Amino acid sequence: MSKQNFDDYLNKSLNNLNKDITPNKSLWAGVEHAIVAGKPTANKTPLWPKLSAIAACSVAALLAINMFIKNNEPSQVVAMSDYFKAQKQSLLVQYKNQHALTNNWQAQLEELEEAEQAIKQALENEPQNQALLTMLAQVYQQQLDLINKVHAPRWQQI
Repeated sequence: MSKQNFDDYLNKSLNNLNKDITPNKSLWAGVEHAIVAGKPTANKTPLWPKLSAIAACSVAALLAINMFIKNNEPSQVVAMSDYFKAQKQSLLVQYKNQHALTNNWQAQLEELEEAEQAIKQALENEPQNQALLTMLAQVYQQQLDLINKVHAPRWQQI
């Protein structure tokens, strides 16, 4: 069948169709269901909760990154200070009830604490200065030695 013959046959068939055919009543429910199911349903969920969740996650991630970058390496000064403060408190508690051999040892301890504060201020400008870190460690050791010598001198330990 050629194209011209097919077109003529199709036109003739369409013109001879009975246009008054009505479907059965049971068929209308299926047609209606197909029409409703074929339409795309609009998603009516609000956008703000999603945006709020994304913003909260972003802020939390940025804070975590910021804390990780700033605190990835504990400060040597803070670690050293915490260690020696714990040692100093331990000694002071240990010798709390013992009589000190000299009366001016607390003034000497205050002078060493002032030196400690001066070194810490210098370390704020140069936190990686090894000479200042060494001086701070020596000042801490002198404080511990002073407390030990005043309360338990070596000649009494024999």
